[in-house]
Amino acid sequence: MLRNTVGRLACFYLFLQGLKGVFGAGTEEVKSVTEGDSVTLNTDVKVQKDEQILWTFGLKETRIAEIHRQNIYIDDTDMIFEKILQMDNQTGSLTLRNTRTEHTGLYKLTVISNIRETSYKRFNVTVYAPLPIPVIIRDPSNCSSSSSSSSCSLVCSVVNVGHVTLSWYVGISVLSSISVSDLSISLSLPLEVEYQDNNTYSCVINNPISNQTTHLDNITQLCHTCAFNKESPSGREVLAACISAALLLALAGLMYFLYRKHKRTAQKVETAQSEEDEVQYAETGFFQQNGQNKKANETEETIYSSIIT
Repeated sequence: MLRNTVGRLACFYLFLQGLKGVFGAGTEEVKSVTEGDSVTLNTDVKVQKDEQILWTFGLKETRIAEIHRQNIYIDDTDMIFEKILQMDNQTGSLTLRNTRTEHTGLYKLTVISNIRETSYKRFNVTVYAPLPIPVIIRDPSNCSSSSSSSSCSLVCSVVNVGHVTLSWYVGISVLSSISVSDLSISLSLPLEVEYQDNNTYSCVINNPISNQTTHLDNITQLCHTCAFNKESPSGREVLAACISAALLLALAGLMYFLYRKHKRTAQKVETAQSEEDEVQYAETGFFQQNGQNKKANETEETIYSSIIT
């Protein structure tokens, strides 16, 4: 049994050593920043002449920056990090300027030395998109012109967000909330309130580093406002009216086109007939004139003959 226990301990030790070789020794820091801002990853060391400072990004550990023999190398061929990386030649600290959401990920620092053990440090960086301001409206699906109801439904919504939480508050207490970890989606959160409610409501969107708030100032005014109610045409009615108007315009245009075409055809026929009449008249006149000349010539010759005689 002792031999089995020692064997298990030895295997466990080798397993830990294997994990150390895969993940490396060192610490990990978490960094959060809003898109467009800068973030600096500090090495907390001073670069020695014989040391190599290596920065990699992502699970594939792609090399993005390095100090080797006191020469700084920054990979400008990577489109993600083009013109945004800056490296301190004294400490090897790495600064990301004008950050974007695609810069979110794992950054690994490796310090290689000839006189001491290689050290590692990791930075888990998250770049958050700027938060939009929440919009509060009355729920159009529950709109009614009837004043018998004592409550109305409100909706707080935001668009193109990710890694956020949307919440309804009354005072400082949370009424309801919804969270999302995906990117670039729309969120909506409903709330049922009374028309004469005097409480202070607010809708808040937040991520780990920032938030945006919209306060509900006038419940009565908002609850009596409907985008579509019984006194105004519905969305389908408006769409049907637009389609009808478009069809009438198209029909009128087609009729005008046919009228113009018919008119042009009639003009061409009339013009052709006129030209034909002119040609016939000219030919008839020509033959008549020849005939008259011939008769005149014959008369002249007869008279001339009789005079000579």
